[in-house]
Amino acid sequence: MSETNRKYAAEFIGTFVLVFFGVGSAVVGINVNGALGVALAFGLLLVALVYAIGPVSGCNINPAVTLGLLLVRRTSLAGAAGYWAAQILGGVLGGALLKILVEWCKVTDRTGTLGSNGWGATINGGGAFLIEAVLTALLVLVVLLVTGRLAAPGFAGLAIGVTLTAIHFVGIPLTGTGVNPARSIGSALFSGSGHALSQLWLFIIAPLVGAVLAYGAWLVIRLEDDVSPERAESAVAAAEVAAAGAELAQETETTEVADVTEVSGTEPDEPGQ
Repeated sequence: MSETNRKYAAEFIGTFVLVFFGVGSAVVGINVNGALGVALAFGLLLVALVYAIGPVSGCNINPAVTLGLLLVRRTSLAGAAGYWAAQILGGVLGGALLKILVEWCKVTDRTGTLGSNGWGATINGGGAFLIEAVLTALLVLVVLLVTGRLAAPGFAGLAIGVTLTAIHFVGIPLTGTGVNPARSIGSALFSGSGHALSQLWLFIIAPLVGAVLAYGAWLVIRLEDDVSPERAESAVAAAEVAAAGAELAQETETTEVADVTEVSGTEPDEPGQ
């Protein structure tokens, strides 16, 4: 399998896992675990996935995150399109498997709509759009900042997972927390609810708007040298950091040799002399 197809496969599998287990935690157990349990399920899953498939694909598993990375030029348009397709297909598979559990395996759907997102009971449409855009902007901004070249290595997964958990604390009582078009599509398509399908557009567009807002914020607060083209968890970024460190060490050594030469007034000996 080519490297590109391996990335798409990782995004497909990662999004499937997030939807099936994350949304599934609400479908089968929100009456027992509550909103806290669902929030932790999503957050912990994302932490695990970042470290598991991050070195392969960067672990976007969210079209809004991919859009953010496209805007900061860490991926190409063609690459982003492939990621979007893989993510949506993974989300659809996750929703389909949850539907099979409910219909064929007689698992009780505790949400009534297969964990689909919506508004009307606790927030109106305008408020739902605003909250989804803002929550997604926070998630994407954190991803852009903690996966940059100058970020502390090894902690991106924790930061992103904790952020997604916190986002669910706010979003679950209002919209069910979308912030991921692939997640929202996967559950809405198999919800059996025309109401969920009629509101699906908001949970596709608002997160993408949130990604654009995150890009604007990133432009304002990023460090000038934070221009890594890949996720910090990836081997490519790690290699870049190592190369930058080697270059700095070489420059330091050259400077020290020059200082010695200036003080002694002689040229340094060649190796072996």
